[in-house]
Amino acid sequence: MKFSGREKKDLFWAGLMISLAFAILLSGGLSGILNQGFLAVFVIAFFTAGIGFLLHELMHKYVAQGYGLFAEFHAYYKMLWLAIFFSLFGFIIAAPGAVQIFGKITKEKNGKISLAGPLTNLVLALVFLVLILALNQSGILGALFGFGLTINSLLAAFNMIPAMPFDGAKVITWNKTAYFITLILGVGLFILSWFV
Repeated sequence: MKFSGREKKDLFWAGLMISLAFAILLSGGLSGILNQGFLAVFVIAFFTAGIGFLLHELMHKYVAQGYGLFAEFHAYYKMLWLAIFFSLFGFIIAAPGAVQIFGKITKEKNGKISLAGPLTNLVLALVFLVLILALNQSGILGALFGFGLTINSLLAAFNMIPAMPFDGAKVITWNKTAYFITLILGVGLFILSWFV
């Protein structure tokens, strides 16, 4: 994959800021920022939400470039600051950025490019589920595995909303079977995350 200077900067800051927003949320909002354990929570947020988000976007880019299309991630800094602001009050509205794609693109290519992101989150969710079941960890590792399963399954399901600008709108236009299988897996893993 090829990256521009702007794109490297945008990926770095978007990953860092979305991780910070989730760390604040997991710490209990504004009151939790000064807690001694905030750094550990940030590490959990980075290796679950931050990495999940970054890999989601990079897979869109990878598949698009595989088709010979121009693809570059652009961060939405206003939305990133809003995500951090809202996390202080106990919730997140996150639209950290998106891969901009240019070139001749068919409905099928667009559907496959769009599906690549949620599928990446499903794979990550399954990896975290296997780690939970195989290692049965508590403490910081248990929290990391649990949150990794929850956030990645949620990212997969949320991105399958069948309306623009979500990935689901482009996937369902291309292939309804792929759409519903991905949606069911995402929702199913998210529900399961509350019981493991």
